[in-house]
Amino acid sequence: MRLSLLALLAAVSTVFAAEAPPDYRFKVETLLENIPQPMQLQRAPDGRIFFIEIAGKVKIYHPDTKQVAIAATLDVTIAQENGLLGMALDPQFATTGWIYLLHSPKDFAGQFISRFTVKGDTLEMDSRKDLLSYAEQRRECCHHAGALRFGPDGCLYASSGDNTNPFASSGFTPIDERPNRDPWDAQKSSANTNDLRGKILRIKPKADGTYEIPPGNLFPPGTPNTRPEIFSMGFRNPWRFNIDQKTGIVYVGDVGPDSANTKEDRGPNGFDTINQLRQPGYYGWPYSRGNEVYLDFDFATNKPGEKFDPLKPLNASANNTGLKELPPVQAPLIWYPARASKEFPILGSGGRTACAGPVFHFDPKFKDTGGFPEHFDKRLLFYDWQRPFIKWARLDKDAKLEGIENFTGAVRVDQKGGDDGTGRVAIRRPADMVFGTDGALYLFDYGSGWGVNKDSKLLKISYQWGNLTPLAKISGKAGAGREPLDVELSAEGSKDPEGEPLAYEWRLQPGDKIVAKTAVAKFTVTEPGEYRAEVRVSDPQGGIGTATVPVMVGNTVPVVAFESPANGDFFFPGQPVKFKVAIKDFEDGPSSAKADDFGIRTLVSALWKTADGKESETDPGIALMKQNGCFNCHAVEQPLVGPPLLKIAEKYRGVAGAENESVKRVINGSTGVWGQVGMLPHPHITEDEVHFMVRWIYSLQPGKASPGMTRGLTGEIPAPGGDQANVGVLEASYTDAGRPPKVGPATGHASVTLRSARLEAEMADEIKGPQVIGLRGASQKKALGAIGDQHFVKFTALNLAGVTSATVRAASGGAGGKVEFHAGSQTGPLLGEAEVKPTGGADKWTEIAVPLQVPATARGDVFVVFVNAGQKELMNLDWVQFNAK
Repeated sequence: MRLSLLALLAAVSTVFAAEAPPDYRFKVETLLENIPQPMQLQRAPDGRIFFIEIAGKVKIYHPDTKQVAIAATLDVTIAQENGLLGMALDPQFATTGWIYLLHSPKDFAGQFISRFTVKGDTLEMDSRKDLLSYAEQRRECCHHAGALRFGPDGCLYASSGDNTNPFASSGFTPIDERPNRDPWDAQKSSANTNDLRGKILRIKPKADGTYEIPPGNLFPPGTPNTRPEIFSMGFRNPWRFNIDQKTGIVYVGDVGPDSANTKEDRGPNGFDTINQLRQPGYYGWPYSRGNEVYLDFDFATNKPGEKFDPLKPLNASANNTGLKELPPVQAPLIWYPARASKEFPILGSGGRTACAGPVFHFDPKFKDTGGFPEHFDKRLLFYDWQRPFIKWARLDKDAKLEGIENFTGAVRVDQKGGDDGTGRVAIRRPADMVFGTDGALYLFDYGSGWGVNKDSKLLKISYQWGNLTPLAKISGKAGAGREPLDVELSAEGSKDPEGEPLAYEWRLQPGDKIVAKTAVAKFTVTEPGEYRAEVRVSDPQGGIGTATVPVMVGNTVPVVAFESPANGDFFFPGQPVKFKVAIKDFEDGPSSAKADDFGIRTLVSALWKTADGKESETDPGIALMKQNGCFNCHAVEQPLVGPPLLKIAEKYRGVAGAENESVKRVINGSTGVWGQVGMLPHPHITEDEVHFMVRWIYSLQPGKASPGMTRGLTGEIPAPGGDQANVGVLEASYTDAGRPPKVGPATGHASVTLRSARLEAEMADEIKGPQVIGLRGASQKKALGAIGDQHFVKFTALNLAGVTSATVRAASGGAGGKVEFHAGSQTGPLLGEAEVKPTGGADKWTEIAVPLQVPATARGDVFVVFVNAGQKELMNLDWVQFNAK
């Protein structure tokens, strides 16, 4: 039996949207990064952003100082998806200071909704008032939901999950009624009128820390076998819901089960749903999903029963403590499975974690605050944490669904993340989002994985009204060198966001001398000194964008080279990488003549990357310091051109206003603060980026400098152990002494790329025969399988100097065979071999040593050949590791 939704679909398909505002008008700012498992956020009336982390921290972000205060840490259990789950500020927070938290105490099997008072940046723990608690089973996982929101009626709404283990029902409805199997029966919770789990709850908080039942809930107070706090029921895991602050309509994202296909004897495949709660009701779980219904099922006999009746659902479970007869099932607003949806193809396919976001309401004042435009008025944002996506649901004046549209292309919602070359900010997993009173959108990106992610972030997306400033861009090499210096620069990469024609004016600073009025500038500087070439790009409306590059006249850039290691050499996991650097400088001479002087000015750093290209450098501050050349003038513990970074940290750490002042000095430059040598301005670095850099500096402690950096012409840098890195990049930079007093120092760079001595088999440069497969227990969850006789893999340009053996990690549920190492070709000289015997299973891994005889010419291609005459399915190969003496 299908729920009646055809009329809704017909309405959706016949209404078309007006053209959306252009992407270039949206401004995306990263306010904060590296937030451990962010849950909910809310912007306070004074602009502060309150947010919570699942492990128990309540934090406050100050947009004016870009500082984060820890307001409190609650003692919660985080087992089985529990923790600090929900947060809502009181509607009168500016005067009451009240904050409501939904949390999982360690000493109570269930959830509490508690009120606290915030004063300044501190949550006063002794102000706690417990409004509501409800028990849960903790024998098995999962599904707690746990979001909190206030509605325009002043009522506090909370979501709760079905608290049911989903892993014993084949992805279909968990309704196991056998004795002692209640953790596997969602009828005890979602379909139970006398239980607060699997619900949207609605209460009216009172000033004394208690609550009353507001009119309009599903069951009037006093109704037998019901709980009056229930607003709506029949949800599985309503992790994210929201409330239209004008109409009071509640929108609920409900995460569905995992069944990928419909089965006649069980019911439909899994659907995630976005539900529109205009009034209280029952939303189907565990008897229906999407617009379809399940069959009853006897888990004792494994036999199906009749289909459930969505118009008259009955809860006959022995685990039900409420009414047997339930209200009719309400249809969802939007529903979609793992595969592509026939009804809503714009939602794509893949994993599912449906979330309901806020409804936007336009206010003319947003033109002054960066709020979204009127085009999005009365539209619902909804999103998926897993797939992922962010979409607009276009609603008519009666809040009926007209269509679904993509969110702005100014961001890229993509679980892969990274830089795709477009400059757009990537959102991996949207986790919560709210519109502020300024009309801008504030949202959490949970990051790349399920746990704590260094790439999690807090974003602000605003709208740029009026004429937009042109974006100035300079290319070409301004350079550094002896006088006279010929300079050729181009601003042809500049653009006007609105497509207007541009005018150009080049000036040489200091002195404000105009040197060109064309897109390409050519000029000569004859006097030694430190200059800046500045281009001013203007549009017909008078908008001006600027860009600058340094021009150093009178000092040449040093030439830096690695004598060892060489490109392509191995690093061995957990062992130090030894290096030797040589430098030649026109002014300072060769490094061999003054090794100590050159050594103190030479910085060698390492960047390690995993097999997927992700950098292991986790602190954005140090990454930006390296990227912008800060270590050319600053060392951590000793003075160079500028003061030691530790001295800066000790002087300013904890001083009110110091971070903002430091940021201004980095961007604008300064003189006389730490001596006679001034710091040049850095206008190309954004204010947000400088905040990350300054925070990293302030975090430094004596003796705890980054192990990925060292100074000297020779030395060593530790490599990460195990399979933490597959590629390493060593970079050496040398900063000369300059030509005082007119010309400051110049910096030269060199780098080499190293590869781990442990080579993932599936990452081989050539694979002939084997197939890449996902396999349990493999180091990157992938390996080579379907390996037959004479199949091979090739690794190019390996340097085997110092290598005496190899280790292969293999498993064999088949015939087994030999693994041979050949130089240069599949039939080239044999370097070594070993036998892989059957291990008893395709994922029963063993490590086998292979002695190697390395030729005098140690650098070249290596072929790993698999041998067992006439046999197939010899083995699976996880990795190959080369071992030094």
